[in-house]
Amino acid sequence: MSSLVELYQQHMDDLLSRHRQLMKAADIDYLVIPSGAPIRIYQDDMDYPFKSSFLFRTYVPLTELPDSYLIIGHSGKPVLAYYQPVDFWHTPPSDPSGFWPACFDIQIITEFEQALRYFPENSDKVAILGEPTRLTEKLTNAKQNPESLINAIYWQRAYKSDYEVASLKLANELAAKAHNAAEHSFRQGNSEQQIHLAYVEATGMMEHQMPYGNIVALNQHCSILHYMECQSIKPNTHHSFLIDAGTTVNGYHSDITRTYSFQQDEFADLITAMDEMQRRCIDSIKTDQQYLDLHVDAHHQIASIIQQFGLVDMSPESIVETGISANFFPHGLGHLIGLQVHDVGGQFADATGKANPPPKEHPFLRSTRKMEAGMAFTIEPGLYFIETLLKQHRNGPHKNSFNWQRIESFMPYGGIRIEDDIVINQNSVTNLTRDAFARV
Repeated sequence: MSSLVELYQQHMDDLLSRHRQLMKAADIDYLVIPSGAPIRIYQDDMDYPFKSSFLFRTYVPLTELPDSYLIIGHSGKPVLAYYQPVDFWHTPPSDPSGFWPACFDIQIITEFEQALRYFPENSDKVAILGEPTRLTEKLTNAKQNPESLINAIYWQRAYKSDYEVASLKLANELAAKAHNAAEHSFRQGNSEQQIHLAYVEATGMMEHQMPYGNIVALNQHCSILHYMECQSIKPNTHHSFLIDAGTTVNGYHSDITRTYSFQQDEFADLITAMDEMQRRCIDSIKTDQQYLDLHVDAHHQIASIIQQFGLVDMSPESIVETGISANFFPHGLGHLIGLQVHDVGGQFADATGKANPPPKEHPFLRSTRKMEAGMAFTIEPGLYFIETLLKQHRNGPHKNSFNWQRIESFMPYGGIRIEDDIVINQNSVTNLTRDAFARV
């Protein structure tokens, strides 16, 4: 396999070629891409945790480089105004090093205003991509995120280069190692906070460097889709554990979820059934298949599990048609992944940014695109016991079809979600997450 240096050079050559074609089509001579500026906490002397703009990270694999700027013309290397202040309060960015600096004309600046020296002339042929800053606001004639250009860039984000896939692979390997550490901590009977800390320590990252806040849930907390409380007190009994957590490598994210039962009980059997269903779902993927079709098929497979385990006495078809499956599986099957946990453009119909929203039956589905070669997605089916969603059926037209006693026996476990990161190939699928767990 090619080295990361070679993969990155190929990535940059292709990226510049594509973006320069888009610039010409939009009559733009220069792109100015800020990394972003830290946001100060109101009436305090601290900033919120900073992460570089994903538009900046499309080129520069640095997640924590504030007040820096990329300036890209129609030829030559992009200029990188690299902010490296003289600072004894904080650790300044280190000297540029590694596999990426050779692709840029790097200009070290020690005061952020010095970036202006490298800005193009104030003109309507300049496009600023990302959030405005105090410096880009001086380009009063420039276009801020011109729609035709930015939407085309967002559309292209879905297609990953070999370098990007390699970075996603590394992010999955690091996360898989940390997931194993978290499971071990769970098996020891630890608290949510202790499990969370075991995960963080295994990554070698700081908590604010994670791609998103870790979901570390025990027992009934597993039914809260975005559970963030992370309690420090151990529960009296450990029933189940759901962890949704990733890592970041070269600015690219992994997003992995696993669910465990503390005992080898019926909930463990339900996890096995969901794990097998998730694998079948991935194995069934055909290149150029609509993601929506995969999502709908997942509902039918989950409905079969609902029937199999005696939760609802109806046919799988009826469980889906009546909307009951959506009360057990209320979120989307997955989403695009890359420089963002939920990569942009997932609900675009084409490169113009024309909207392609999900149908009203599946409002939370984040991707409505085809699954084309080079795209990276998550696949994350779930089955939950959420009282606020199920209670509508306690006196509804299908109430007698529900085995309420059986459902309530699973309530202390919360629910199940299993999530892998995959890449679509021309005639196959690469499961980055399962491959990573096999290696670590």
